Amino acid sequence: MNKYICSICGWIYDPEVGDPDNGVEAGTAFEDIPEDWVCPECGASKEAFEPQD
Repeated sequence: MNKYICSICGWIYDPEVGDPDNGVEAGTAFEDIPEDWVCPECGASKEAFEPQD
């Protein structure tokens, strides 16, 4: 699974870790995160994330 980076603050979503503090379990692909999820660092919407090379 690919990692995604927030284009605003640089926070990286790693699907192997998830975002358990915000209800996203480890192993959740970025595409499967709910649309109302926001960046835990800066509050940016999911659309602000880009695949990390």
